Amino acid sequence: MSPRLDIREHAGIYLRGLMMGACDIIPGVSGGTIALITGIYERLITAIGSINLASAKHLLRGDLASLREDIREIDLPFLVVLLAGIGTAFLLMSGIILSLLTDHAVATYSFFLGLILASAILLFLEIRSLRAATLVYLAAGIGAGFLLTGLGHLDIGHSLPILFLTGMIALCAMILPGVSGAYMTLVLNQYEFMLTALRAISLPEIIAYIAGGVIGLIIFTKGLKYLLKTHHGAMLAFLTGLMLGSARMLWEKGSLAGDMLTGGWPFFLAGLIVVGAVEYVKRRYQDSEA
Repeated sequence: MSPRLDIREHAGIYLRGLMMGACDIIPGVSGGTIALITGIYERLITAIGSINLASAKHLLRGDLASLREDIREIDLPFLVVLLAGIGTAFLLMSGIILSLLTDHAVATYSFFLGLILASAILLFLEIRSLRAATLVYLAAGIGAGFLLTGLGHLDIGHSLPILFLTGMIALCAMILPGVSGAYMTLVLNQYEFMLTALRAISLPEIIAYIAGGVIGLIIFTKGLKYLLKTHHGAMLAFLTGLMLGSARMLWEKGSLAGDMLTGGWPFFLAGLIVVGAVEYVKRRYQDSEA
């Protein structure tokens, strides 16, 4: 492959990273969905799944031959360029989202609520067959989401360990269908803090969050893929319930700033439309690939 083609390929990956990052920073739109639409989802999951903790041993032992082989397996250039695009989008979007949350809280939270509810409905529709057990998992997810939302009212702080754990949970959402990592960060009451850290390029907080996400991906990717494969309906029902149960937090946060019913409904509808449009494009892509 010629250098020109390499540059063109990397530019395409970088642009995909920009789109993923722009969506990942908005609660309700999954960057994983954008990866699927743009044709790099399987490559991304394969690259993440190829990360091996044995690489650290090879590095410490000075076994460069094995380390180079590990890097080839990981598809490191792809991941680096993609993450550069995602990081760029995060930096560009963080200030915009913060301004919207400060100056237009009702509209912003209404929009987020529309995104989340539409995503939850679409996720539930992915379940192939409805059974009584499926509804039990749905109810369990709603209960867990409702209780988890209560964390937003607790003063758990923004210490580096808390940000590390938040990253572990949020970035794992990348490999879950229809689940937004930004939304999990919001549920854990770290969303605005991390936006501020991104805008200020506060490295300790950013590194702690990303490090947690990387460790979480390494540890949980294979397990989550297994659960989705062997317990597909149960997993999707639980995730749907989790999103529905925790959505009350968006309503509560928006209500603190104003009347969500009279002032927020156009933005709520806009959120529904955005998710519907993304889903339409995704289905068109899947049909063209079939």
